[in-house]
Formats: sequence, C-alpha cells, structure tokens
Amino acid sequence: MRFAYFLSFFDRDNPGREVDRATLDRVGDIVRSTPYLKRGLVFHADQSAGQHYPADDAPPQLALQLYFDEIAHLESAVARDGHLQQLALPQTLPDLAAAEAEQQAMIVRRFAVPEPARDQPVSEPFCTYLVHYPGPAEDLNAWLDHYVREHPPIMAKFPKVREAEVCSRMDWLGFLPWPRVDYMQRNKVVFDSGEDLVAALNSPVREEMRADFVAFPPFSGGNAHYPLTTQEFLP
Repeated sequence: MRFAYFLSFFDRDNPGREVDRATLDRVGDIVRSTPYLKRGLVFHADQSAGQHYPADDAPPQLALQLYFDEIAHLESAVARDGHLQQLALPQTLPDLAAAEAEQQAMIVRRFAVPEPARDQPVSEPFCTYLVHYPGPAEDLNAWLDHYVREHPPIMAKFPKVREAEVCSRMDWLGFLPWPRVDYMQRNKVVFDSGEDLVAALNSPVREEMRADFVAFPPFSGGNAHYPLTTQEFLP
C-alpha cells in the first residue's frame, strides 16, 4: 500500500456533533466497493480517548484514509468520472453539507511494530491517533530525513501499538469538488481501543517522543493530533 487518499470533514459551527449510523453505512458501502482499493479506513472522533487527550482542534466529524498500490489507481478513483464521486452526491453526506472539507493524496511509509495483530476481529472498531504537520519546514528534506529515521522507532515502543505510519506529500491528479491541502506530513499510531491509546500516552515513551520533537529541524505551522474511532473496510 504505497499511496493514501485522505478526505476530512470539519463542522466548525457544531464541533461536537456526531455523524449518524446511516451516513457511516453509506460511506462504508462506497469505500468497500472502490476499484483497486487495498484498504479503507473511516474515522470519527473517539470520545473515550478524547476525554483524556482532547484533539488540538475539534476533530473531524468524518474522515477517510484509502490505500492503493498504484498512484494511477488512486487517481482513477478520484477522477472526473471516478468511483468516489459518489461521496459528493447530496444524498451521501447530508449532515455534512455545511462542513469544511479537505483532501490530499500522500506517499505511505509503514513501520514494523512488535505486536501488530489486534485482539479483536477486523470488523470491530479500533482507535487511531492521527497527526498532521501543515508545514513548512525550513529544509523539508532534512526535516523528513530526521522524522523518518528517528521518530517511528520511538512510536513502535508504545505499549500495545498495532501500526505506525508516516505519510508525506506528493503531486496528484483528482477532481473531487473539495479544497485541497498540502500538509508536509501526516503520521499515526493505532491501538485496539481509546483506553489503550490513553495508556500509551501516559507511558514513558511519551517523554521520548517529546525529546525527539525538540530535536526536529526547524519548521512552522505546528501540528494537530486527533484520537479517532476507526472502522476498517477491505475490498
């Protein structure tokens, strides 16, 4: 899975609202049937983890991360006549008609963790801690080099972490109707539950993460962290 398409919706006027089950089911059906899709993730706010580690900003009411092996497959899905144009139909996301949306395609880097197998079935939701760095960095090459070399080995030390991933920006073709963003990087760690995320963030590994953060090459734009309940869809 070398490429990922991200799509997020933020209702700034009603940040605490939740997307209803019917909407999640419609989105899941579209995601699952996407041609060439390798893996689809649908996110919404994780209330259990958010009580202890609130997001830096209100989390998205709905977000997607869709994986593809080839950039041509991703671009086909978001083309003028692509399968994911169904997401833009008025009847698909009526509750999010007034939400702000953002989209981006990125290169995926996955990293090994000691215990990747989740305890629950694939059909059960889990928890993702999704982070983005809008940038810019003074020297993006130096910044990414440090991050990719130094940060994932620390991420992999979190107790009960199931996945560790870093995504970086790229040029891409697509015609879904929402604004694009060009964040220099996103990363995530995955846990079985919000409770496991909270335990990990209270572990000594958090201090190692902070120490490495201080060592990052210069950058601006800050970052944002979102604890998100995640549903996985496989083709």
